[in-house]
Parts: sequence; C-alpha cells; structure tokens
Amino acid sequence: MVRRAVLIGVLCMLGAGSAAAQTGAPGGEWRAYGANLASTKYSPLDRIDAGNFGNLRVAWRWDLPELSLDLDAIRQQVPEVQFRMFQATPLMVGGVLYLSTPLHIVAAVDAGTGATVWLHDPQAYLKVRPTHFYNSRGVAYWADGDDRRIFFGNSEAYLLALDADTGRPIASFGDNGRADLMAGIPRADRRQTTHRGDHLMGVASPPLVANGVVVTPTVISDGPITREAPPGWVKGIDARTGATKWVFRTVPQADDFGADTWLNESWRYSGNSNVWSPISADEELGIVYLPTGTPTADYYGGHRPGDNLFAESLVAVDIETGERVWHFQAVHHGIWDYDFPAAPNLVDITVDGRRIKAVAQVSKQGFAYVFDRVTGDPVWPIEERPVPTDTDLEGEQLSPTQPFPTRPPPFEYQGVTIDDLVDFTPEIRAMAVEAVRDFRLGPLFSPAMLTVEGGLQGTIQRPWAGGGANWSGAGVDPETGILYVPSTNRAMAVKYARPDGGNLRYVSQGLLSGRQPRMPHDLPLLKPPYTRMTAIDLNRGEHAWMQPNGDGNRYRHNPLLRDLDLPPLGGDGAGGPLVTKTLLVSGLNAGGAGDGPRLVARDKATGEILGSVDLPGRPIGTPMTYLHEGRQYVALTVGGQTPALVALALP
Repeated sequence: MVRRAVLIGVLCMLGAGSAAAQTGAPGGEWRAYGANLASTKYSPLDRIDAGNFGNLRVAWRWDLPELSLDLDAIRQQVPEVQFRMFQATPLMVGGVLYLSTPLHIVAAVDAGTGATVWLHDPQAYLKVRPTHFYNSRGVAYWADGDDRRIFFGNSEAYLLALDADTGRPIASFGDNGRADLMAGIPRADRRQTTHRGDHLMGVASPPLVANGVVVTPTVISDGPITREAPPGWVKGIDARTGATKWVFRTVPQADDFGADTWLNESWRYSGNSNVWSPISADEELGIVYLPTGTPTADYYGGHRPGDNLFAESLVAVDIETGERVWHFQAVHHGIWDYDFPAAPNLVDITVDGRRIKAVAQVSKQGFAYVFDRVTGDPVWPIEERPVPTDTDLEGEQLSPTQPFPTRPPPFEYQGVTIDDLVDFTPEIRAMAVEAVRDFRLGPLFSPAMLTVEGGLQGTIQRPWAGGGANWSGAGVDPETGILYVPSTNRAMAVKYARPDGGNLRYVSQGLLSGRQPRMPHDLPLLKPPYTRMTAIDLNRGEHAWMQPNGDGNRYRHNPLLRDLDLPPLGGDGAGGPLVTKTLLVSGLNAGGAGDGPRLVARDKATGEILGSVDLPGRPIGTPMTYLHEGRQYVALTVGGQTPALVALALP
C-alpha cells in the first residue's frame, strides 16, 4: 500500500498522462476490444476522411465458419442453436484479425484479403445451452517476446489460451490450455443448469490482459427461480501459467468490506452482481475498472435487503493483488436491471484548469458518471436524492435515496409523465394517453408494482432494462475529451409472477411479457428521438451536441405519420461508435439504398452526417479501423440471412 501511495502521488504531481488513454489504438493496429485498454474506441488514422468516406466499398467479406457445420445434426442435440448475434469486434495485430463467433469459435483472418488463417472450435455448442444467448463479443491479445497469445472465454465458463500464430491451445496454460472460471465460485456447478436449461455461468464479452494478468467478464443467468445463485466474483489469472492470482468478491463474504450492506446475512446465498460487459484498465496505475451488474434477482430484492455492494457499481481493483482501490455504487438495492453495461472510458481531461486522469462510465439509466480514476473522487458532485419507495411487492425494502450526477446532464430521457407522450397530432396524443391509462407513471427509480386484475398493470420504466446505453458503450476522443454515446429511448413495464418451484417470492415474466403500454397501428408511444448520438464535453460536463440516429423511417412510413412534416425521429439503431482523427463513425439500420442499412460518418464537432456508405446487412458489432499495407480499412460484423464480417476500404 505504501508503494502504491507513492506511485499515485508521483503520477499526480507530475501530471503524467496515460499514453494508452491519450493515443488510442497504436501503430495502425487495433489490439484490444475498445482499441486499447482505456476503451477509447479511438484511432489516430486519418486516410479515410469526410472527403472520401462515401467512396468506401466492401474490400472483402468473411462468412461465419458456422455455415460449414452440420447444423441439422447439431440441432438434434441442441435445438436452440443459432448464430444471428454476431456482436464481435475484431482485433488487428500484425496484419491478422482475431475474433470470436456466436458459437464460440475463434478465428484468425488475413487483414488484407479476408482469408481464414486458422480456426479453433472447442465445440462448446454441443455441451450445453449457453447462459442467455449464443453470442461472443471478442477476444484479447497478449505478447511477451515471441510468445503471442489469444485469450478467449467460452460458453462453458473456461478461459482459453491459444497460440496467436497457429490457434492451438497453449499446453502450459492451466489444464492443457484452459483455466476454469467456475472453480472456487460458490454454487457454480457445470453439471447443473437453470430451470430453462441454460448453463449457470459463461462468458460473452472479451477478456482484458494488463500487466500479465487476464481478467474475464462472466455471464450468470438472469432468470433464476431460487434466491441462491453463483456470485459474479472476478478472477485475475496469470497470463503465462493460467493460475488464479486473486479473486475479487463482488458479493462480499463474512468480514469483507461491504458485507454489512447485505442485511440478514443475505450475502451467504445471493449471487450475480457479475461483470458481464467489456472492461478497462490503466496499466501505468496498475488498476482494472470493473462495471458490475444487478444481484439475484434482477427485478425483486426482497430476499437481499440492504444496498448490496458491490452490485451495480464501478470498482477499481489493483491488477496485481485484486485489492479494492475505490468503488462507486450507482444503484442501491437495484430492482430495475440497471447493470453497468459497458466498458468505462479512460481519458485525461482539464476541468477548471486542473488536469485530471478521469474515467467516464455510461449507464443504462442515461447518466455518464465521471471520476478521478486514481482516487475515485467524482469530478462533479454526485448527490443522493430521495426517490419514491411505495411498492406493493411483499418483503421489498427499497433504498430511500439514489445517486444523481450533477454533471454531465443525462444523455437519455428518464422517467415518464403525460407530457412525455407522443403528440404528433391531437388524435395520436389521445391514443398515447389511452395506452398508459392502466399504468403508473413516475420518475427514474419509480418502484415496481404488481399487476392488479382490472386495475393498474404495473409501473412504466424508462429507460427500459436494455438501457439508455448498453454493451456497445461509448467512445472518446483523447485529443478533445469529447465522449460519444449512442442511446435508446424506450420504456417498459415489468410483469411479476410467483415462480413454479424455487424459493423466490416473485420472478419477472420477461422484459416485454404480458400487457405493455403499446400504441395502435405500431405508432411510437413517446416523443422522439428514439435513438440518438450525444457528444459530451468531459472538460465542461456539458453536452456539446445531440443528433437523432437516422430519420426513423420505420415510423415515418406509418400511414398516420408519412404526410406530417416531422423532424428526424431517430430509431435507426444505437450501435457503438468508432472515433478517428477525422470522423465519428457508426452503423445505422436504415437510410441507405432502398432504405437499407448503412455506415455513416459524422462531424465530431457538430454531429452532422458528412458521408454514408451502404452495408450488405444490418450493422451488429461496433466498427473498428486499421492500417494494412498502406490502406486504411473499417471492419464490422453485419447481419442478414448469413451474418458476416466485412471490411471496407477506398478503391
């Protein structure tokens, strides 16, 4: 601790900036999921600019190896197998792209041609149905001299180490190339599944490697019917040997700091509170930043009274020891499924003349929380404000206050009032008022309530459980300190039921099950925009601009709307941003030829769309960029009948 205090003091006195945070992806490569360990999603490449962006064309296409599998035979064993959610963002190192597929196959692809270099298929899809979805967002790269490795977490909750040149397992790592992420985790048993047949625990987001330590997000089932579940403890694993160096207990035990926030010793059986999203690290400080999720169960906390640290928190952990450096909890005793869904962005900013090594965490609530990443002190005050607590869920005890940042302003609408309902015409406004007549409206953090037959049908929650922001996260320009956040404006009402078996008093019936506040004729319920991109100046704590993501053609084609003079409505997607020296790039689901999907480039200072190029399918993964043999490429995964990875370049 003395060594750490001295190091932090020296860095603060010298005002030393983190090179990784300041430069983004180095050397024309893309070595981490978010460009670098700071998760900036920034590249200093500038060969593609506003003047030529519209000339981009598909240089090559890489089809999923799943297409060559005998899917009929596989589906006889596992009927649910599918590979639509190709959410990966590839890495690029040394002229090779590395990525993972929905069925957890790892691939190396030639950066110039799209030819497959190697494949590694652990056939996890034959073992058990994954937790939640068939999905994998990416891999991690690490090198020590000639030892070059790809790390990857699969749906069986193993961390695999592969030779980056051949794709073969590193025999000296763990048990013949894999480390068991379930080992030592209470109530985590590979022989058990949930009542739905899902694996209890797996991996969807990419690992991170910093200072020779691998840290891997894990997914834990969000649909339990029992109050007992595996806790989402985070492991630091030696990149060379596969041995576990440390475990950070996101659900603290016994005498751990924070155990007293789980009243009635509910820490003994409670689970989840896991890190499922991508993560970030500052190697100079030796800190990894962990965004955690909701405890068991997401929408009911009567069995876990108290604030429930370290759930729904940003936790800074020493990368060498796993010791907590600082933490901030964004939701006390969460019942809204407001996980921290994305990697925090590390960037150095200047506030009132003071240089700050900052970390910005976007949230499902629509807040961007900004801290000094060394000390954890908020850059601007975060206030504990009273929130309503009047719930009729038996045994539920909600926190009387929740944290509200004073700056920056929210980047998405929060809560619902009558004034928030769509009002394109008096007739449409009357439809919206009728649609919410049987629901309770209220501000952010309004309490959940039971559905009453013949009465109220629940509380409308906005943002919905999908966010605000979600896994695609934000990007940041280290030269300007501007944070770019895509987001969604959507509401929902949670429905509750008594579980069939198990010991939870209540379980949710699914995000959109039962009666919802839906409009007739597929009209929108709320005022636009329905998706947007917001630029936040982190030096001032203010919005620089906000632009709808697309014209919202899905709505504008509606017979009741198409003759109206409406502004751009958004709603064409909220995919992750790519920030370059010259542009802000993101994918949209509409607006291209035949109203098809497209990739757009915005002016970073104003949000104005400067260029657009058609895509062969709906954008899924966050785009990345790299330089290969003097040519700049932009690559991303797209959907369609057969999802694929495509790379675009200038002719």
